[in-house]
Amino acid sequence: MVQFDLRGAKRPAWIQDFQSFIMRGNVIDLAVGIIIGAAFTGIVGSLVKDILNPILGLIVGGIDFTNIFITLKGPHAATLAEAQKAGAVTINIGVFINAVINFLIVAFAVFWLVRTISKIYRKPEPAPAAPAEPPPTEVLLTEIRDLLRAQQAGTSALPRPTGSIE
Repeated sequence: MVQFDLRGAKRPAWIQDFQSFIMRGNVIDLAVGIIIGAAFTGIVGSLVKDILNPILGLIVGGIDFTNIFITLKGPHAATLAEAQKAGAVTINIGVFINAVINFLIVAFAVFWLVRTISKIYRKPEPAPAAPAEPPPTEVLLTEIRDLLRAQQAGTSALPRPTGSIE
């Protein structure tokens, strides 16, 4: 019987990286987002198929978008379902239009969701910081500059320094 001692075996570095990746909070949030997104997609699909398409169909003269198709090969049929049942090769323009409408509705809903959440969790703007007093060297340099300007202007609005600088 052969026995393997794995205690001294070195684990590949990618295992530790993968473990760190999985345990991040962002991955859990992403998984929850995907699950909710799948459920949300079902709701949006029903909204488009069962509510918006009939309204749009009435506006454009009773056209059912799902039955807008071009038959490339095979028997011509009145509906897409009949054409597919007969084995016809079709370009499904109406199905594509429905997918575009679904996408736009999902994008619009996500935009409003993110916008609302951003407003709810907006961080308060920090209060303006009180002006800090300048360091003593900066105060001294400012005084020297003002004295030099006064001397160049020919006025001695400020008293001339006397004595030596130590």
